Amino acid sequence: MSGLIELLNSSIVQTVALGAAILGIVSGTLGAFAVLRQQSLLGDTLSHAALPGVCLGFLIAGTRDMGSILFGAFVSGALAAVLVLVIVRHTRLKTDAALGIVLSVFFAVGVVLLTLIQGQGGAARLDLATFLFGQAAAILRSDLWIMGGVTLVALALVTALWKEFKLVTFDPDYAYTLGLRVGVLDVLLTVMVALAIVVGLQLVGVVLMVAMLIAPAAAARQWVTSLGGMVLLSAVFGVVAGVGGALISATARGLSTGPVVVLVASALVLVSILLAPGRGLLWQWWFAWRQQQGLQAQRVLLSVHAISLAHDDPAYSAGQGMLDALHHVPTRRALSKLHAQGLIRPVAHAPETTPHWELTPAGHAEAEAVLRRLQREDHR
Repeated sequence: MSGLIELLNSSIVQTVALGAAILGIVSGTLGAFAVLRQQSLLGDTLSHAALPGVCLGFLIAGTRDMGSILFGAFVSGALAAVLVLVIVRHTRLKTDAALGIVLSVFFAVGVVLLTLIQGQGGAARLDLATFLFGQAAAILRSDLWIMGGVTLVALALVTALWKEFKLVTFDPDYAYTLGLRVGVLDVLLTVMVALAIVVGLQLVGVVLMVAMLIAPAAAARQWVTSLGGMVLLSAVFGVVAGVGGALISATARGLSTGPVVVLVASALVLVSILLAPGRGLLWQWWFAWRQQQGLQAQRVLLSVHAISLAHDDPAYSAGQGMLDALHHVPTRRALSKLHAQGLIRPVAHAPETTPHWELTPAGHAEAEAVLRRLQREDHR
């Protein structure tokens, strides 16, 4: 416990955790729009496209000035976003091809610039390589002001244009008929994704930033059905992943914060995919199993009813062995389910000692109702 308190009192850990929380908020908020608009690969493209901007920002400032570097990254990412839109709208290339071209070209240019800068020597030049995978420990208090300012701008734009962004995300054609400038809003949303990437460059780097943009939103999508709920929950998941990853990496020497943050975000996605009510895989498997059991019980009910009709005796009992052979599977579970529902009851059938079952009046009524429902469905 004392070790945890000492860890939380560390100014470096506090700075990294706060930066990770800021990143989680902005990436979770804007990532929700990227996921819903099926632009997950766009985040990957813009994060890689930010690398030449990082290098140019360093060259212009002449030093590792965070403001210049992040501004260069934003300009580079925004230019890449606009270029993707231009390629898609004015050529026959599809979106995936345009994203692949822009990602490759911009990242290649960034790697070339990074190699040239590092060849000149100097500690600051060598530190630029940390923008590939992030270096959370290098975040300064002054950097938090820049990250917080960028996040506030992004959140203010989302708040001010909430209805417009919502329409463009779900029904751009209807938004166009209302007179909204869909193209401008599309560009603005894309540029805002570039803003989120800029915030996370130093923490997780250009390579892993796409995970922070997509993972919280993908996890939130499993739990909620409204845009507002998804954006809010995605931001919460982003904060949990960011702060949790920062604290986990601080407890072990040599663990990089960026990859740990991404692993925590990925764990949230895995848990959401498995356990989210209604949409989680375990819930779907359980529902399918329950449905299968219900259908099996229904088939057994109809079988007992048909046997009683064939013998012109509503009280005629059917042996469990006969039902097993008829359905080619054990019927014990289905019979127990029907018995619990009061649709059948066990009866003695001397001289046989095997279990026998007969329908109750409620069971006959239920069987007739099922048959009528099946007949109506056949007539449709």
